[in-house]
Amino acid sequence: MRNALGLMLASFVTAVLITGVWFWTSSPRADAAPPQTVAARMAEPLLAPAAKPAPRDDVETTAGLSKPAPVPAPAPAAFPAPMPARPAAACANPDALGVSRVVVIDTTGGPGFGFLQYKQFDFLADKEVVLTFDDGPWPTTPAVLKALADECTKAIFFPVGKHTTYHPEILKQVFAAGHTVGSHTWSHAHLDSKKLTEAQVREEIEKGFSAVKMALGAAPAPFFRFPGLGHTQGALGYLASRNISMFSVDVDSNDFKSSGPDQVIQNVMTKLDKQGKGVILMHDLQKHTALALPTLLRRLKAGGYKVVQMRAREQLETLPEYDAMLVKDQKVPAVASRPISSVVQTVSQ
Repeated sequence: MRNALGLMLASFVTAVLITGVWFWTSSPRADAAPPQTVAARMAEPLLAPAAKPAPRDDVETTAGLSKPAPVPAPAPAAFPAPMPARPAAACANPDALGVSRVVVIDTTGGPGFGFLQYKQFDFLADKEVVLTFDDGPWPTTPAVLKALADECTKAIFFPVGKHTTYHPEILKQVFAAGHTVGSHTWSHAHLDSKKLTEAQVREEIEKGFSAVKMALGAAPAPFFRFPGLGHTQGALGYLASRNISMFSVDVDSNDFKSSGPDQVIQNVMTKLDKQGKGVILMHDLQKHTALALPTLLRRLKAGGYKVVQMRAREQLETLPEYDAMLVKDQKVPAVASRPISSVVQTVSQ
């Protein structure tokens, strides 16, 4: 009996001891050091939600946001982009003749214009005209340019190569005014003459273009008119091989044999009213033409005629051998190395 009580007491004491040890080791202690902590990094501000783009007037919505619309493939260009045109100045004349439309010519293969000789391309509508001037530049050319500028209209100029060497500054004015500049041979030789060899015909054509390039400091348009409108199959073939477009005429002013400005106007308007449209041939070195042009342009406006400006898709790359030939013949540098103001100064006026 005594042994049983002793065993029970020993078991009780053992249980108490085990409970005390467990309590002491597992519960928090007041003297225990607190756990070390690292200061938290300050929170970065949240990014504002991206704003929705404002609607654009030039975009058409074709689908909901849940399914983006497919991007359409760009339409193929119907015609290669032309060279950038010089910016046109604002027209100060509210009743100007102006330019009704601008056409760009692909000169590949040497297309011809002007129904007197070339009938392939009838692109002018009724009452449309193209203004053209041959034989400049000349001291009368600035008066022609003023008349055109007063009516805010444009023309094609076919200068003679030798004349461009006499008056390069005038040809620069033509180009700066935004007109198209082609060529009319080097010396105004009639290329259908039996006295000219094929080599001489090529030289007349190429040196004319080289002279224009030398005067302008820029490539000319591949536009060409035969002096006296005289051509041969060989010359036509050569121009075609160089992708130079040929120009004839629909309305000839006959200004070179007119008695005065009034007759120039009458010649043009009588023929034009009969034909209804066309390429008009005039000469900017003729004094009668320079005097007639302001009235003639007003007559065109009053008659309901509209001017079409013709430009080339690409300018002509002149041939180096003829550029060199021209420089040698002229015995001057092709491009001035000094501006005029550094060479010529006015000291008294």
